[in-house]
Amino acid sequence: MVASTFDLFKIGVGPSSSHTMGPMSAAADFVERIARADLLTRVVRVDAALFGSLALTGKGHASDRAVLIGLTGQRPAEIDPDAADALVAKIRESGRLMLGGSHEIAFIEDRDLRLLQRERLAYHSNAMTFTAFAEDGAPLAQRTYYSIGGGAILDEDQTNKNAPAEGGWDVPHNFRSGDELLAIAGRTGKSFAQLMRENEETALSSEEISARLTAIRDAMSACIDRGIASGGILPGGLKVKRRAPTIYRTLIERQERALADPLTVIDWVNLWALAVNEENAGGGKVVTAPTNGAAGIIPAVLRYYERFAPKACSNGAEDFLLTAAAVGSLFKENASISGAEVGCQGEVGVACSMAAAGLAAALGATPAQIENAAEIGMEHNLGLTCDPVGGLVQVPCIERNAVGSIKAIEAARLAMLGDGTHRVSLDQVIETMRKTGLDMSERYKETALGGLAVNVVEC
Repeated sequence: MVASTFDLFKIGVGPSSSHTMGPMSAAADFVERIARADLLTRVVRVDAALFGSLALTGKGHASDRAVLIGLTGQRPAEIDPDAADALVAKIRESGRLMLGGSHEIAFIEDRDLRLLQRERLAYHSNAMTFTAFAEDGAPLAQRTYYSIGGGAILDEDQTNKNAPAEGGWDVPHNFRSGDELLAIAGRTGKSFAQLMRENEETALSSEEISARLTAIRDAMSACIDRGIASGGILPGGLKVKRRAPTIYRTLIERQERALADPLTVIDWVNLWALAVNEENAGGGKVVTAPTNGAAGIIPAVLRYYERFAPKACSNGAEDFLLTAAAVGSLFKENASISGAEVGCQGEVGVACSMAAAGLAAALGATPAQIENAAEIGMEHNLGLTCDPVGGLVQVPCIERNAVGSIKAIEAARLAMLGDGTHRVSLDQVIETMRKTGLDMSERYKETALGGLAVNVVEC
């Protein structure tokens, strides 16, 4: 099924969509189920068991904090990061938690939040099981959830093959491949952005779609600005210093010299990507695009379009986001956007592909050129591993977003130098990415057990 633009782009909090936003949403969903079953006041204890990648990198990705917040009934789009810090500190200090925001229970983190690093459930590495107990120790309810990437979750009933795909809905243009998307565009004479907009219009008015796209664009822009304004050391123990404020001051001081250096544009794109991902690593508000680990690429490339394209306009920004979503939907449907499933090629690689397509569309490329840009964006990220040092979304994640942003711009420009004719199709590169992810060793899939994560000393 085609994924909605607003499923791929979600406003939430860092540092990880799959490891922070997903567990938070799952915990909140579990509590809501208990409440709907009129069991909330009977609960005296909740056990949260995290498996696989969630357990291995849970501390570094703040999965533990996310579960605590979610059990209080809060969701990623709603919380204030500063207030969330205070809430978690209070729970840990008191050993008490307001389940669903209204029913107080004991919550001893060492006992009730278990990171089962040696256990992996069959469906997905990002798995978690919540169990609520009555006063006599009998289980009142239990539910297993899977965080499948981009903040999206599935529960145990949605994992069978007959279940509807998350984010899917009945639409007039139900493309399942790049070839189908190109064929529909050719048959109707409409752009990828127009096709996606007409899909969204099955649920929203045109005005509502534009308002939501503007909110996404504004949230991305605000995240860049917050990242530029925020200094200091990122949390987690690696002592990674935020670089965006210093780079910004340097670029402002060198404005006159920049006139003689055409590559200064790259410095600005690097700055914008770093700013977003430093903000994400600090647990700030970000837009999942399509994941938090890759959240800096689309905002950086979109601002590149708005600041440096000769004829940039608001319609162009909408076309950018809608086209990027069309491409992201293909990856989500036919492969994965989860680093725990296919490595970072599914996060930074997909974001690069989406951004390349979006930029090409905003610049007036043909459907064939846009498909080519998306293909180039992924082709040169194939095999990219997810090996975060210390389990934190910092090294190499932050710089990887800057490099991915430049790759996306290069992919769009390279595609637009041609007529759209190319040897490798987007569908072929998506299938290659999927198979590469299957072949990739588990230690390179967001476990912090391989690559840089074991070859770089944390302290």
